[in-house]
Amino acid sequence: MEKTTAKHPKGLPFLFFTEMWERFGYYLILGIFVLYMIDPKDTGGLAFLDKTAYDIFGTYIALTYLTPFLGGFLADRVLGYVKAIYIGGFLMALGYIGVGLFQQLPMFYASLGLVIIGNGFFKPSISTLLGNLYSEEPYKANKDAGYNIFYMGINIGALVCNFVAAYMRNKYGWGPAFMTAGAGMLIGLVIFSLGMKHIRAANVLKPVQEGDTKISSILLKVFVPALIAGAIGWFLPAAIFGHDIFGSESTDAFIFACIPVIFFYVNLYLRANSEDKKPIGALLAIFAVSMMFWAVFKQNGTALTNWAKYYTVRTAAPSIEKPLETLYLVETKEYKDKEVPVYDEQFRAQKDESGNTLKESGKDIYFRNLSPEAKADLEANPGATVYLYNTELFQSINPFWVIVLTPLIVGFFLMLRRRGKEPTTASKIVLGLFISALSCLVMIGAVYAGGGNLEKVSPWWLVATYGVVTVGELCLSPMGLSLVSKLSPPRITALMMGGFFLSTSIGNKLSGILASLWYGYEDKANFFWVNFGLLLLATLLGLSILKYLNKILKEKGVS
Repeated sequence: MEKTTAKHPKGLPFLFFTEMWERFGYYLILGIFVLYMIDPKDTGGLAFLDKTAYDIFGTYIALTYLTPFLGGFLADRVLGYVKAIYIGGFLMALGYIGVGLFQQLPMFYASLGLVIIGNGFFKPSISTLLGNLYSEEPYKANKDAGYNIFYMGINIGALVCNFVAAYMRNKYGWGPAFMTAGAGMLIGLVIFSLGMKHIRAANVLKPVQEGDTKISSILLKVFVPALIAGAIGWFLPAAIFGHDIFGSESTDAFIFACIPVIFFYVNLYLRANSEDKKPIGALLAIFAVSMMFWAVFKQNGTALTNWAKYYTVRTAAPSIEKPLETLYLVETKEYKDKEVPVYDEQFRAQKDESGNTLKESGKDIYFRNLSPEAKADLEANPGATVYLYNTELFQSINPFWVIVLTPLIVGFFLMLRRRGKEPTTASKIVLGLFISALSCLVMIGAVYAGGGNLEKVSPWWLVATYGVVTVGELCLSPMGLSLVSKLSPPRITALMMGGFFLSTSIGNKLSGILASLWYGYEDKANFFWVNFGLLLLATLLGLSILKYLNKILKEKGVS
């Protein structure tokens, strides 16, 4: 590998921009995915019921975190990381373009499948390549800094993509917006190819060692039983009861599929020797509480998107003539009677059996729950055109906070370390759970500020919510990966890392299930109280095992 006196390898910028463009596409899709699925057919959407859209969203993001488990093993032992990145990148690009081109449901689901499989190859491989670049001197000591820089690339892509999505869908429609994600992925692969001479040396496959987990073992003991259980969950409840058990066929299938996976990890703990049993048990406990975090955090694409669309003031600066129109980041709404969709009291568009919108004479739904002052201003100008910031732009708040807060939080813990008061990794995770719970209280405040959904509230409520939950995320997400690397027995580190991603996958699916309960609460404060309760329960569970976790960390000689 190339030796210089530089702090970082020359391959870092190429991996940085490759990952930035890949995440650009991934988060562009997430920002508009639900909006597209619930949009009526006569305006280009799929006309799904909101509950169905939330279920599909939860399943999609769950599976994108499930496939890296197997994809990482194949890259480690068979394909190599470079080849896996090319395969994964091209599959994702084809999937994004397919979502944009095809409204027919078989092709829509097939396109999502390509993205899910492609992500499984791409995601673990590029992270491993980065680590390999830092495996030798003089770069070894700067590995953490390299990953911090890399993480910034992820969030820059997530920040920018929603502005591009707003531009594309306002000017050209849903299809071109989705295809832009595919174009971004292809740009990333071009940049990856340009940097190949600086990257190729890091494409070192992991040598097979005694005690390594075999791919055949994972397939036979985890994935095949999970597929069989998932198929049983899809068909059996309907055959026996005439209906699903947990809200939808896909949810039943997913929960059934999780049973053999959970059994595998529990059995791994039960069969472990005395030296490995404690760290494995500690990690399984962390996986369990982490699931609750992801179940709430990933509602940014569902419940919080719904809140942004219908309960948040999105008016662009009224003093500016056609504000931002040249950038196409705004939608236009006319305050006058015309043919408009029929919405129920929960802001759900009513559709016929073909998915076309039922219409009536009236004003756009956005104007239903304005403040009395805002309504008075509009009533003085009954033909006024109002410009609204696109809903998906709110999806950029979280990555914005990540970029702003990461150096502050890293600096804060560094200051505590110098004073000998830095919390352990396990303590940071529990702290992250509690801080995330506080973000739900911010949303409860937003509901009360709007008089119980009677009036739209300031967008600053969402900005504050995302700010608080981002602090929780930064305390928990990277610390979870760090804890796996510190506690895992060396021969099963990859397996336990897979367990962490599996717990994230289950949490993501739970987020869709939770979001589908949105319409069961007339008072939306109760919905956020449920989320708060879940995270508070996770915090209490974490606190109950914190002393045990810290003891194990101390025994392992880490913190």
